[in-house]
Amino acid sequence: MNPLTAVAPAFVEMAHQIVWCTAATVDKHGRPRSRILHPIWQWDGQQLIGWIGTRPTPAKRAHLQASPYASLNYWSPNHNTCVAECRVTWAFDAETRTQVWDMFRSGPEPVGYDPAIVPGWDSPTADAFAVLRCDPWRLRVFPGTVLLGQGGQVLTWRA
Repeated sequence: MNPLTAVAPAFVEMAHQIVWCTAATVDKHGRPRSRILHPIWQWDGQQLIGWIGTRPTPAKRAHLQASPYASLNYWSPNHNTCVAECRVTWAFDAETRTQVWDMFRSGPEPVGYDPAIVPGWDSPTADAFAVLRCDPWRLRVFPGTVLLGQGGQVLTWRA
């Protein structure tokens, strides 16, 4: 059995309930920088891929050029947390951008939304819209009930 099978579904469920994550990258000097992003995750039973529609800002581009890794940390007020440590790659091709755009448009609430509500994102091929592909190498799912001494299980996976 694929060890990811035990963790990925719980990760996707929690991440999609929380929706927004703090994404941390590092610059060419190793200094961290964080921002809030809205990933959507695809789990096919074997592979987990995260997708983020975002502006390809000079800072994001430079950080991911210096180090193609990001930490995506989710937290909710009930203290549920989950983290995906990922290798991140840009996707600028029309096919991938359209696929991810449609994934968000048809995604379940609360993670799904219409990307066209974002100023400058009038279509999946708009210059202001790019996609980040996130391939996790480590996942952690930490239910708030564990922290509060009310049971539950911390799940961890590493490639």
